[in-house]
Amino acid sequence: MKKNLIVGQSGGPTAVINGSLYGVVTEAMRHTEEIDEIYGMINGIEGFLNGHMMDMRSLIETNELSLLRTTPGSYLGSCRYKLPEDLNDPVYPLLFNKFTSHGIGYFFYIGGNDSMDTVDALSQWAKANNIDKRFVGIPKTVDNDLMVTDHCPGFASGAKFANEVVNATWLDYNVYTREEVFILETMGRDAGWLAGSTVVTGRVDLIVLPEVDFDKEKFLAQVKKCMDEKGKCYIVTSEGAHYADGTYIAAGEAVNDGFGHAVLGGAGENLKNMILEAGIAPRAKVQDLSTAARSSNFAQSLVDVTEAFELGMSAHSRSADGKFTGHVVAVQREYVDGRYNAKFISGPAENFANHVKHVPVEWILPDYQGLTQEFYDYITPLIQGEPTLIMENGIPKTIVPFNKR
Repeated sequence: MKKNLIVGQSGGPTAVINGSLYGVVTEAMRHTEEIDEIYGMINGIEGFLNGHMMDMRSLIETNELSLLRTTPGSYLGSCRYKLPEDLNDPVYPLLFNKFTSHGIGYFFYIGGNDSMDTVDALSQWAKANNIDKRFVGIPKTVDNDLMVTDHCPGFASGAKFANEVVNATWLDYNVYTREEVFILETMGRDAGWLAGSTVVTGRVDLIVLPEVDFDKEKFLAQVKKCMDEKGKCYIVTSEGAHYADGTYIAAGEAVNDGFGHAVLGGAGENLKNMILEAGIAPRAKVQDLSTAARSSNFAQSLVDVTEAFELGMSAHSRSADGKFTGHVVAVQREYVDGRYNAKFISGPAENFANHVKHVPVEWILPDYQGLTQEFYDYITPLIQGEPTLIMENGIPKTIVPFNKR
């Protein structure tokens, strides 16, 4: 008996999140003997609760489906909705009644840590109530902080963009002979993968990561040393860098984002003020990458685009197994004849949810001096290549978002 499929996106977008959506949808379209309708969940689980869905097959009729693969942003919209921990909460039967009324047998959720928690909770409720529906997670996050998977789709493109910005701004601020500090702030609430990735350029002098408690005096001493030696200092900081007591460096902290996480921004500005107030440099500039690192499809990594798509396909293919539910697909790194290769694996959603994968402390050099060769070797294969983009009026052509039609 045919069943319907629904796929949604949750949390912050990435430059390749729609690549995974494209993978799920195109693979589902190949299995007409098993899949009937293919629905898109508008604004994630929250939108679904309000009855917001769309027919994904309609994108074929408008010849737009292929544009999904390289369009940044979450095409279906997103949400930051956390399901209750109490599985006796009335929201669960409400959701499952909706699944049943729409004939949905397959549920795919593309997202980060908290999204995998949603997959885990739904699969647990289904199991407890003997309901035959399959719940599958597909990872994404520019922060690269999901456990189990070697890396997350979206991170490599964000890292590629960050390195391109570092290289360009380093050349820019070095045109003058004046003494100057340049500070680049990247995303990364709990983990410093994105900030750390900028070591690829060889341009960065100091890197401030959440994995190492911030020591103001030690940091300023390193900035002064760099200024004394070169008259310049290029610094990269994660937005989530913090002191030993957990207080964020960020000047603009607010709580919360719907999941109880601090909404960050301002770490770079605060470092700038420290440096100027200490009289270490007469001038300092701050560049905040913010959401640009997760939405710049003109700087996508071909490896990233390809893996995002193939993970979406892998998720659907695995769901053909009736026992495959409550799982998340992931990437396992391997080397074939000395060359990087991605092997696709899977694991229980509970192993992905509510955990944070940090940059290994043994990969972090002391005194903000950067990262080891192991980190360099980790990131370099992931940022290789560029996808062929369809251009229109001189800029990449993208699919029109569902809510702008």
